[in-house]
Amino acid sequence: MTNTLSDVFRPADNKINAIIYDMIIVICGSLVLGISAQIKIFLPFSPVPVTGQTFAVLMIAAMLGSKRGTMAVIAYLIEGILGIPVFASGIGMAVLLGPTGGFLIGFVVAAYVVGTLAQAGWDRRIFTALSAMLAGEIIIYSFGVCWLSLMTNFKTALITGLYPFIAGDIVKITLGVAVLPAGWKLLNWLKIKNI
Repeated sequence: MTNTLSDVFRPADNKINAIIYDMIIVICGSLVLGISAQIKIFLPFSPVPVTGQTFAVLMIAAMLGSKRGTMAVIAYLIEGILGIPVFASGIGMAVLLGPTGGFLIGFVVAAYVVGTLAQAGWDRRIFTALSAMLAGEIIIYSFGVCWLSLMTNFKTALITGLYPFIAGDIVKITLGVAVLPAGWKLLNWLKIKNI
């Protein structure tokens, strides 16, 4: 049974090929997340940069599912902790302990939740895809703002870690909601046409 978009291409005839496929897409997911972190704009009043990461996390989770999506995010975090320059604002464990650490940990939980919802078919229709994406965003910002508030206060954390990002995340969610159901429709059309 096909649960996620990545399952469409997963080899079903050979367990070793399936494991290799899973490893490749997890690594690719972590690389996409690392690249999306390099799309960044630093705001003068916030320790949290605007990046492409939230969009990448949600899309990776929806396309790979809960296990592989979560593993991709964890691989990304390990890469950053080991000193590979994949984080938006530095390298090493200090980034996880710094102002953006809560957002990074929130990525893991959001990937699991969005991936689970995608496996249940929520990525196939606009309303449910929107709900899954919103759930992921709420998780990421809940972790991020709560962690940031430990370093400042809750009001400042909202002003510097949430409010400036709402408009951009509405665009990211809209894009995700457009892409995911359209991807399923395209796959179904190709299947009907035997392409």
